[in-house]
Amino acid sequence: MSLHFHGTPLSPRSSLLAMAGKCLCVPFSDARDAEWALAHAQAVMWDNGAFSLFRNGGTALDIPAYYTWLEPLLGHPHFAIPPDRIDGDAAEQAEMLNTWPFSKAYGAPVWHIGLPIGWLLDLVDEWPKVCFGSSGQYWQIGSDAWCRRMDEAFNVLARNGPMPWVHGLRMAALNGDRWPMASTDSANVARNFKDYNVCPERMARRLDAIQNPIKWELAPEQMGLFANEQA
Repeated sequence: MSLHFHGTPLSPRSSLLAMAGKCLCVPFSDARDAEWALAHAQAVMWDNGAFSLFRNGGTALDIPAYYTWLEPLLGHPHFAIPPDRIDGDAAEQAEMLNTWPFSKAYGAPVWHIGLPIGWLLDLVDEWPKVCFGSSGQYWQIGSDAWCRRMDEAFNVLARNGPMPWVHGLRMAALNGDRWPMASTDSANVARNFKDYNVCPERMARRLDAIQNPIKWELAPEQMGLFANEQA
């Protein structure tokens, strides 16, 4: 079974109330639904907002403020994304991770899939959950290059030992495909339920019913295609 974290904020309030018992994602960049989610969601993923900063050309994440916000919100089954930078290299990501002041049990650092596979292995050796985030030449989710890179990453994880908890950032549209992601997130419901004129809970229920496999069959790797890609 895989978990699907539905993005917030979600309005009007009456529609948010219908999402009680769902898994929700609350971003630091717009945390108006945080207290309600903590009281009523099945589980909450606390998002550092790096994606919004990257898309909007914003300044760097205010890490001390993020940690102050997180401290009263952390506890099982909830987890948070430690600070990261979408266009940063592995050394920059490691430097940001070193500031994490909480138990690693409550964090899921991001492996940007354009970064080296070795950095992914370092993360899964130290953290119980790891997020996959699209970046660089693999920015377009579902593209041929993106799919090959995902196959390559899961092949390496499968050979490395038991499959870790992988969360796919913005990857809920790929639920039901071949990758054994334990959880994914999407803002699909919050953004589109009004356009479809449906109850958000009903829309979320349909998405939640689409599950990912729990096992990974090694995929053939077209090594020639990776010759110029970052290992």
